[in-house]
Formats: sequence, C-alpha cells, structure tokens
Amino acid sequence: MHADVAPYDALLLVSFGGPEGPDDVVPFLENVTRGRDIPRGRLEEVGQHYHLFGGRSPINDQNRALLAALRADLAEAGIDLPVYWGNRNWDPYLVDTIRQMAADGVRRAACLMTSAYSSYSSCRQYREDLAEAVAGVEGAPELDKLRHYFNHPGFVESMVDATLAALADLPDAERDGAHLAFVTHSIPTSMNDASGPDGGAYVAQHLSVAAEVVTRVLQETGRDHPFDLVFCSRSGAPRVPWLEPDINDHLQEQHDRGVPAVVMVPIGFVSDHMEVIYDLDTEAMLTAEKLGLAVRRAATAGTDLRFVRAIRDLLLERSAVERGEEVARNAAGSLPPSWDRCPVGCCPNPRGERPALCGA
Repeated sequence: MHADVAPYDALLLVSFGGPEGPDDVVPFLENVTRGRDIPRGRLEEVGQHYHLFGGRSPINDQNRALLAALRADLAEAGIDLPVYWGNRNWDPYLVDTIRQMAADGVRRAACLMTSAYSSYSSCRQYREDLAEAVAGVEGAPELDKLRHYFNHPGFVESMVDATLAALADLPDAERDGAHLAFVTHSIPTSMNDASGPDGGAYVAQHLSVAAEVVTRVLQETGRDHPFDLVFCSRSGAPRVPWLEPDINDHLQEQHDRGVPAVVMVPIGFVSDHMEVIYDLDTEAMLTAEKLGLAVRRAATAGTDLRFVRAIRDLLLERSAVERGEEVARNAAGSLPPSWDRCPVGCCPNPRGERPALCGA
C-alpha cells in the first residue's frame, strides 16, 4: 500500500482521559458520570483506586507514548502528517484539540479511538463527543473515524506474543494446565445486546479475538488451553444486569475446579490503564494470592511496533478508500474487517438520540 494519506491532513488520537494528580480525581469522575446523578460520596469511594497510584491515571502517559511512537513510525514511512490528541473526560479535551486543529488549518482528519470494539460506550459515545466538539468550533475539520481494529493482525499478534510470554513465566507443571481468562471491561447486557448493526457485536468480537489467540498459541506450543471471556470494572446500579463473570469470581471458580494456573489476557484494553493496573494487577492478583492460585497477566499492546504499524495501515487503508481505490483489508480470526462508516442505528445511545459523527 502506497504511503499516501490524501485526503487527510492530520490524524487525531481520541481517548478517555484520566486525572493527572490527586486534585483531579473527583472532578474527572464527575466528568465521566455527568448526567447519571451519582452521589459525590460514591465518586470519592471510586477515587480511592486512583489514590493508590498517587491520584494519577496511567492512561495519559500511555497516550503520550503512543503519540510519540505513531509520529516516529509515520516519519520513518515517509508520511509527513501531524498527529493530535483529544480526550472525552480530561485535558486535552476534544473541543480544545479540534479548536487547535482548526487554527492550524487542518481540513480533514482521520480519527483513531483507543477502544477497539463495538458498543455504545466504546464507539458511538466517542462519535457523539466528536460531533459535539466539532459543532462548538467554527471552521472545524471534517472527521472520519478509522474502522474497529480488534481483529487487525497487528493487534492480534501482539496479544498472541504477550500470552505466550505470560505462559512461559509459569512453572512447567502449571503451564501445561493453565486456563486463559480473556478480560475486557464489563458493560450492561442491554448495551451488548444493542452493539453493532445486528446486536451482540461487543461479545462476539472479543470471543473471535480470544479464539484466534488460543489457536495461535496452540500452533506455537502444541497446547490447546481452555479459555473464557471474563469481565472487570462493573459499575452502575446493582439491579441493572452487566456482563459476567467478574474476573475475581472467575478465579475463584477456576481454583474450585482444580485448575493449576490462570493467565489473564486483557484483550479489551490497548494499554495498561486503570482497569488493568487496579482491577487486574491489584484486585485480581490479591484474590489469586488469597486462593493460592498461580496467576500471570499478559501485557497489553501499548506501543508494540506491530500495533503501531497497524494504526498506520488503517490510516492508509481508509485514505485509499476515500480516494476511490480498491483496498485489501487486513483481518485475523473468524470475523471480517469492520465497516468504515457505522451503520444507521448501530450501538444506539441507551439514554436517547444525540447527534453523532457522520463520517464514521
């Protein structure tokens, strides 16, 4: 594929955001939960997770590292393209970044979300945020969201090697019988049921990636490890059903079944942000320690060169599509490459219709 990114004159990294210090924690959580009438006491309780790490989320530094890696990779490929960064819930806010892009003369940008899968919270809500940001900036650029990349080989291959490395860290006797727990962020079951154009896409996409990782681990090691898709970071009212099982309950179940070891593979996260370092590295590891269960955690994609190059591939692919060229799309596993433009009605807002970015 030629290194031609026309008609785009910028790339925008779109992410969740996180507090940079203790004073930011509650205001950040107020942004995250705006409109949900969450008591301040509950926000302060959740905020204790951040205070365990100095009141600072790792996600911002990880986005800075990804930005640096993307800029270096594009430059190495001979692509002279500015890369911007905007967040949903914390500085740099999307509207401020869009304002800067307009001031810099950007007319059309491709957008990469740091969420790889289909659901309201991981896709359409970002599209709504982008539409709101664009509406608030005179002369704002046209924005196109790059397709979901959960099954791009660059992402999948990084997860395969991370899983192999975590398995290799187990003692021999435990490695052979290890169970693989593929972990992602829980969402309400109704949100999963409405995800994608036909429903159920969130779980289906994760299961496809998990099965592909297991197949490739089998090819590398000759061991066919049993696996499950499990969840973390459940929130919201207890009466509302969310996807289960929780990772801690799952570890208990595997221990009760006599499984010698578990490898947690965080396929739902592209980097080690709070849901990984607290829910998995802190809470789940404490559960495993209490159970006496050997547990390892596979790395996330982060700035793995294959993942970074996958982003460049997605940019070049969409650029060629917009120029009207035929494109070979890379995908791994049982599902085809995702759509460029989200179908009408895809991943609807559970609280009512809001304008969403149209060019995606």
